[in-house]
Amino acid sequence: MTQDDSHDAAPYVAARDARLAEKSDAVCRMGAMMLTAGTGSYRVKAAMGRVAQALGIEELEAQVSLNEIVATTRARGSFRTQVVEVPVPVVNADRIAALLRVSLRAAPGLTAAELQGQLDQLETKAQHYSGWAVVAGAAAACAAFAFLNNGRWQECLAAAVAAGCGKGVQLLLRRFRLNQLAMVALASVTACLVYMLSADVLHWVQPLAAQPLHEAAFTSAILFLVPGFPLLTAALDLARFDFTSGMSRLLYATMITLAAALGAWLVAWAFGLSPGEIEPLDLAPWLLLLLRVVASFAGVFGFAITFNTPIRASLATSVIGAVANLARLSAVDAGWNPLLGATAATTLIGLLAGWASQRLPAPRIILSVPAVLIMIPGASTYRALVAMINRDPLNALTNASTALGIVVALAAGLTIARMLTDPAWIQANPSWTHMPRTRAQQVLRGQATPPPEDRNA
Repeated sequence: MTQDDSHDAAPYVAARDARLAEKSDAVCRMGAMMLTAGTGSYRVKAAMGRVAQALGIEELEAQVSLNEIVATTRARGSFRTQVVEVPVPVVNADRIAALLRVSLRAAPGLTAAELQGQLDQLETKAQHYSGWAVVAGAAAACAAFAFLNNGRWQECLAAAVAAGCGKGVQLLLRRFRLNQLAMVALASVTACLVYMLSADVLHWVQPLAAQPLHEAAFTSAILFLVPGFPLLTAALDLARFDFTSGMSRLLYATMITLAAALGAWLVAWAFGLSPGEIEPLDLAPWLLLLLRVVASFAGVFGFAITFNTPIRASLATSVIGAVANLARLSAVDAGWNPLLGATAATTLIGLLAGWASQRLPAPRIILSVPAVLIMIPGASTYRALVAMINRDPLNALTNASTALGIVVALAAGLTIARMLTDPAWIQANPSWTHMPRTRAQQVLRGQATPPPEDRNA
């Protein structure tokens, strides 16, 4: 090429690079919004890959951590690498679902300006639920937790009131953009103090008929602080050997749990509480079965509300969670190993969530995570952390191994279900710009029923 030819080609190269930069910006914004909404690395990369392919980008490579994306896009001999940093994620299931629909609808011919316009609309979309509804959701979830942890109606009522107050404080402090660890610790202290106040009120109202509130039940009042989304997405990322995302999410979940436990420990230390276990309730089998179904449904529904999950998806995940949790509890009562029961239950949740996600359509993560959270061993985790702070290594190790075993079993069940239903998920290094088509894509684009090979989520 002569010097004149190079001079003539320069405007073309500059224009080509500018077009790639515009497309890359749009793709990275899609990923940043997905990441900020709290979804996992796999979902972020898959959404970026779909819109990148629709925009005409030939290849996308991305590394995703808890709050950063490093993406390289290639097209027509040019490439562009961008680094995007986002705030610490706050779970917004409705935004995850909306962004999923945008990525699934993306078809060849899409322009960067059109994609940016769609993302602009999503950023201005209001929350599904008011602050009061979110507080009520947290209260319902923790009351359900209290019952499933053998609490009586007194413990359930006190846990609901305490969790509602704690969630309200957390929402209030979020407006001031405080450090998340400080917000979690203050919310935990508030919930535990309100629980202790409720204990005094109930004892004053019914000094003879009601026994004192069980000391261990106040752990249920802070379970709305359990970082379920980052914990489970971390496990799924690690199962795919995505250590950048998995380890950063796991560390974040650990720090949030420590902050919540520290707040609870301060209250327990001030009041001289001992976080022991509660004896099983003495109820008729049929009544216990019925109440477990109601508590499981209410608990999952409450969690779904706090995650801003659309109402249809909230009802779907509540049914899934109630069915799976009842089966798990019944199996454990029948003598099953708790770890095997947890794995089987979450495998069932993953399969049902995969089936339901294609019909709504909605990301399976917003259907599976709330359903799994009702099984999180929050009480044993708290007891392990308190024992560690109190320099009691034997109890710390015992409770920590119990909690860790259950969490690993829950994650294993979701991983098994995902591998059984998603062919791209089992590939070591999938091409993000050539993802298998899904049934949801066909539905959203108004096409006929897809062939069998395209029906996997």
